[in-house]
Amino acid sequence: MKPIFAFAGLLILSLFSSLPAFAATAEGLNLQEPPALLEQVQSGELPPIAERVPSAPFVDQLLSSSDTLEPGRYGGSIRLLMGKAKDIRQLVVYGYARLVAFNENVELQADLLESFEVKQQREFTFHLRPGHRWSDGAPFTAEDFRYFWEEMAMNEELSPFGPPASMLVDGEVPKFEVLDPLTVRYTWSNPNPEFLLALAGASPLFIYRPSHYLKQFHVNYAEPYKLAELVANANIKKKNWTGLHQRMDHQYPFDNPELPTLQPWIPTTEMPSEHFIFKRNPYYHRVDAKGHQLPYLDEIVIDIASSKLIPAKTGAGEADLQGRYLEMSNYTFLREGTARNPYDVRLWSTSRGSRVALYPNLNTNDDTWRPLIRDVRFRRALSLAINRHEINQVIYFGLALEGADTLIPESPLYREEYRKAWAGFDLKQANALLDELGLTERDDRGIRILPDGRPMEIIIQSAGESTEETDILELIHDSWMDIGVKLHVKPTEREIFRNRVFAGDALMSVWPGIENGLATADMSPAEFAPTSQQQLCWPKWGKHYETDQESPPDMEEPQRLLALYKEWRHADSIEQKRAAWDEILSIRADQVYSIGTVTQVKQPIVVNKALRNVPDTALWNWEPNAFFGRFRPERFWLDVDNSITSAEVQ
Repeated sequence: MKPIFAFAGLLILSLFSSLPAFAATAEGLNLQEPPALLEQVQSGELPPIAERVPSAPFVDQLLSSSDTLEPGRYGGSIRLLMGKAKDIRQLVVYGYARLVAFNENVELQADLLESFEVKQQREFTFHLRPGHRWSDGAPFTAEDFRYFWEEMAMNEELSPFGPPASMLVDGEVPKFEVLDPLTVRYTWSNPNPEFLLALAGASPLFIYRPSHYLKQFHVNYAEPYKLAELVANANIKKKNWTGLHQRMDHQYPFDNPELPTLQPWIPTTEMPSEHFIFKRNPYYHRVDAKGHQLPYLDEIVIDIASSKLIPAKTGAGEADLQGRYLEMSNYTFLREGTARNPYDVRLWSTSRGSRVALYPNLNTNDDTWRPLIRDVRFRRALSLAINRHEINQVIYFGLALEGADTLIPESPLYREEYRKAWAGFDLKQANALLDELGLTERDDRGIRILPDGRPMEIIIQSAGESTEETDILELIHDSWMDIGVKLHVKPTEREIFRNRVFAGDALMSVWPGIENGLATADMSPAEFAPTSQQQLCWPKWGKHYETDQESPPDMEEPQRLLALYKEWRHADSIEQKRAAWDEILSIRADQVYSIGTVTQVKQPIVVNKALRNVPDTALWNWEPNAFFGRFRPERFWLDVDNSITSAEVQ
């Protein structure tokens, strides 16, 4: 199998046309009926498999040609653990059925689509698979794209803020065309290089909907009296047709069992619950070369437990595939559990810019702190006063990569000077920078005094979801005391945490570093510039960009980052894109808008010994891998004949 970070040529071909997709006609395959569906087929509840898969299905040839994958056998159920009921949406992430998707070489490839063509990054033509059906058997056609665009995205009641941001280019919406029942086209005046990336995302841009299902909730299609009755009986806060439509259209939350889907497994459990069952999609569009319709697994079960208990439950053998909520600090305990339970512990690597990063809030409301945080000397001093080597040795057994919050070495854009910038442990230089800022007075504890007389005590907002984070902050607290800065941590629920940052009530926050440490020149640098409220170092500037692109940041370097991002969006060549990326990374490294610690931390992945086709080593990340998603869990299968029980292990 090729390296998972083989990026040569990534996306370049896709700017002009789709990469060759594995396709064949259903007639040329010896299609195999999953045993779990035989009874439904025999009773007439389901049509036979030849009528359920597209006439041109996606044929997964890798299952026969790869050195590390093997054709599987049908059947079985695996268990996953999640910390909250809403986390069942991870089945959309892991399922990873996308219009276009990243393949094993991290190249974009048609998936739900049969093919696509792109001209000048402006015109995108999508061809659907003939005979492709939703999970309830209804045809998947251009009408499902038209319905989303005309009846949802452009409907002021359903979308008061307009279409999704990734469908706007300099404020312009695309020209949408239905060319025939299986072909649609989107055209912009200027390039939209982020469109395909959004479609392939871990949380994808859904530009289609099961129109046959949702029309019953839409004012333009439903009988008024029936719609009024549905609204009256629905458990929704907003008692009108838009509230009902939005509630029933949970593509990503994945919590409406009635909503047709194209994912490999479909939800069957109503909310609220702590035990969710997902069953195979009888109309899934992928098959293996032997004609077996994927997925191999009949069922996925998700049990909800406290996130703090999930490592213990996993070590007790209560999960068959688990990565979420596990940390390197759990590794020894999980390894000990292999003596009692039939699972392996594999070590993947994380690829975020930093496992844990600090985000000084340049938009804080505090009039004393704000000019200080905006002064690069202050941010540099805090970064220089972090002993990353100590963090690596104490918490990660020396296995992590120390440095700033930037790309990792596997990225073709990586430069060692970016990772080293202001990331050495130098208390002398850190103290000198703070003295240079005029912060020379200290109280009897050695804490520096702010210009308004307050001690320099920084409250760091935290979502409080990680023991690793807590341990790292304790080490940072000790070294910051040596420069006269005292650290306090304030953990809150994630929503409260974010709202405090967004409102400017936070001085600083802690969160993982940049999302995609594996970026290439073709990938968007949006997260490096003030483009979103979700960016914890400048949430107000990000919100301005999202709502009013004419309101730039009032600092020179962030303005330049935003200009470079726009240059990247309008670039005509890969050289221009790379030039924009290089300057962006250089500015970010020099200005220290986020303070990194270590990266490439090992991620424990627990896998049932009978579960096949799960990679031994891989990258555990949101983008571009969608965690397990890019490795296609529909390929995973249970080797029941060779499985062992917990009793046999003991």
